Amino acid sequence: MDDGGVQRPRGVDSPASTSTAAGRPRGWRVLPLFSSLHGYQRAWASADLLAGLTLLVIAVPEQLATSRLAGMPPITGFYAFAAGTVAFAMLGSSPQMSVGADSTIAPLFAVGIARFATAGSPHYIDLVGILALMVGAIVAIIGILRLGWIAEFLSAPIIVGFMCGIGVIIVVHQLPDLLGLPAAGGSTLNRISDVVSHLGSISATTLAIGAVVFAIVLGAERIDRRLPGALVGLVGSTIIVAAFSLRSHGVEVLGTVAHGAPRFGVFDLSFSTLSQVAPLAGVVALVIVSQSAATTRGFADQGRYEVDVGRDFVGVGAGSIAAGLVGAFPVNASPARTAAIASASGRTQAAGLGAVVAVIALIPAAGLLKDVPLATLAAVLIYVATRIFRLHDLRAIARFNLIEFGLAVITLLTVALLGVEQGIGVAVGLAILDRTRITGRPHLHILGRIPGSTSWVPLHIEPRAAQVPSVLAVLFATPLWYANAVHFRSELRNALARASSPPRLVVLDAIGMGDIDFTGSRALGEALDVLDAEGIDFAIARASNGVRDELRRTGLDSRIGADHFFASVDAAVSSLDAGAARP
Repeated sequence: MDDGGVQRPRGVDSPASTSTAAGRPRGWRVLPLFSSLHGYQRAWASADLLAGLTLLVIAVPEQLATSRLAGMPPITGFYAFAAGTVAFAMLGSSPQMSVGADSTIAPLFAVGIARFATAGSPHYIDLVGILALMVGAIVAIIGILRLGWIAEFLSAPIIVGFMCGIGVIIVVHQLPDLLGLPAAGGSTLNRISDVVSHLGSISATTLAIGAVVFAIVLGAERIDRRLPGALVGLVGSTIIVAAFSLRSHGVEVLGTVAHGAPRFGVFDLSFSTLSQVAPLAGVVALVIVSQSAATTRGFADQGRYEVDVGRDFVGVGAGSIAAGLVGAFPVNASPARTAAIASASGRTQAAGLGAVVAVIALIPAAGLLKDVPLATLAAVLIYVATRIFRLHDLRAIARFNLIEFGLAVITLLTVALLGVEQGIGVAVGLAILDRTRITGRPHLHILGRIPGSTSWVPLHIEPRAAQVPSVLAVLFATPLWYANAVHFRSELRNALARASSPPRLVVLDAIGMGDIDFTGSRALGEALDVLDAEGIDFAIARASNGVRDELRRTGLDSRIGADHFFASVDAAVSSLDAGAARP
């Protein structure tokens, strides 16, 4: 099962590197297509076969359950898995990453598309297909243009809150099937209210089936993640329902599963449908980019092989496009399935391709799924939700910072109660405002020299550090820009006023400045006006070439003077203040 392991992506904008399977030389060259299969060795076959079988027993129940979570016909989960796996094997770089239907994004787009069409209806299926094409195109373009940094706007607390919100949505949507109640609709609160109002009609048999399957999945996961707990629960509960005719006792089942050839093409495409799904496509693509980057980099580090993250985005995006063209839905990288392949020592994408061949071979027998209890699929998905709802991460965030915990909770509640797009938008907006507030009020650190050395450090860091008489050395360890320009000027004025003796020299340590925008340069110029009026000399230490260029464009470089830029604070003080000789 996919535990929705969305993490903050790392290295998404690193230069393209050569993909290698575990144990291959770092200089190994790849072909543009099916890169992990190039130079395939017979010795890898047994590991890939075991990994393929492991993937198969996990994927069958998971893709079936996820298709129901997506509001799509059950068979489309298999189509999504096949399309995503083949497209990624062809274009991606990771030898182990599994792509297919994913429980993280399924409820996300299901809730969004349900605003325009009834789940499972022909129009709904058409809209989901269009969504898959748009999502795939966005993700692929992000990969081609190396725009993976976009996902960096999802901070860790926002991601945790988002995932917890998705977990709540999954549980609420599956409660009717788990309890044997009529299907509910509307918002999360409406669905909860509907379940509560029908508690007297709970089917004990249905609930028992769901509880046993949940226990089997949980137990298998605790014993060994490679054990096919979901498949055992699915097969076992299906046999019991059929053998004891439990349908007559109120146990709802999947029913006849249409298992003909996929419907190729794009349907109901218009400007109106594109405008309806475009905002949702952007949100889904952002989540896919975040989860795919985290998955491919995480397992590459674990397996000590190289990947090209941008190319992997292209592979995942192509998978969604292919899935949309065969009547399925958007696909995503799966941390859980990838972990299963890695645990089984899978070496190449041959493992996934083998699982696809087996899934396609099983499609004609999909009619056997008609007696699968809906409670079984609900139990599988609720287990996934418990993995997604990371309570321990919420506790860790609360211990670290209450403001960031508040962002996580706001994201959780907004996603669960109002909608995914709203939740992401509100949380990202609040996070940017909070970060702007922090960067807009940075500290201006007063520096002192450590006796007997040339080192200057903030006074609050090193007790031995002491200010040099007649010198005010300050550190402004952040870019000087419009949000903090006034604050910088005010902080410098306050530092001058607090000085024990009137300084003859002010030295600005610019090591952490990195950038000065036009507003920041004006603030610095106004500060120079004040210093000039009071006869105070000024110098800059450790300014980067970029900062020098920006000062040159505004004329401040010549005003300060080329001989007033130094490689260190100590060099500036020693050169410009004769009374500051080191003891």
